[in-house]
Amino acid sequence: MNETLKRSISGAIYIILLIASILYSTESFFILFGVFLLIATVEFCNLVQINKIVPVLIASISYALFYQITFAKEGTLYLLRFSKTFDLAILFSTLFVFAKCIHFLFDTKVSKIDSFSKYVYLVGYIILPFIIITKIPFGKDGYNPKILISIFILIWTNDTFAYIVGKSIGRTKLFERISPKKTIEGFMGGVVFAVIISYLIAIYFIEIAEEKIYIWIIIALIVGVFGTIGDLIESKFKRTAGVKDSGKIMPGHGGVLDRLDSVIFVAPIVFLFYQILNYVS
Repeated sequence: MNETLKRSISGAIYIILLIASILYSTESFFILFGVFLLIATVEFCNLVQINKIVPVLIASISYALFYQITFAKEGTLYLLRFSKTFDLAILFSTLFVFAKCIHFLFDTKVSKIDSFSKYVYLVGYIILPFIIITKIPFGKDGYNPKILISIFILIWTNDTFAYIVGKSIGRTKLFERISPKKTIEGFMGGVVFAVIISYLIAIYFIEIAEEKIYIWIIIALIVGVFGTIGDLIESKFKRTAGVKDSGKIMPGHGGVLDRLDSVIFVAPIVFLFYQILNYVS
């Protein structure tokens, strides 16, 4: 089969499965991302060369625990407080590991990852971000699938136009040591088009009040900046492992981590933005 056709078919199946699962029900949404988490855990274990059994158990138990806390009957103030404390704990734990990931990205001396750091990355770079992703669609009015779908649309827009603009007019390398094809011009093009699409999403899809459109413009900026950082960090893990893709589950696209590397880094920052908005309001 032609490589372009194979890539197109697997990409279409991925997008349809993703959007259908998010829209159908909270159960299908949680099941899909639970499966994604387990596959991503296995792929990450392969990248850093650690035994898969314990990490898969940790990922499964963490995800199940989160599900129970999220959907427990919050009939007492204690449970409500516990849920909020849990949210903040996973958020700041994730952000701490993200800082370590960024240091790892810029560290030119590292040739291999030590055993302790492998498990720190497993928890804070893989497991906790997936848990946060599944919190994104839940607001004060309950489950709103449009929120997560919109974030994915912004990520796809940013990736697509970063590639198009970079290939057309890109001259200045963004981070040549890790990703030789990325350019500053492509990065800026991706951000600009993501901001444009975020405005349209806010008005016509989310249907947010006009005075709050800035929220989605900020989310688009988060997607452009942190989505690119997430992509670069995953590239650094792959370079350290000496592989091109994190897996082979999606023909022409690689693994689950290759498809979700941006949202893994974007979701916790968006969730932090949520917390700031709630605090200010």
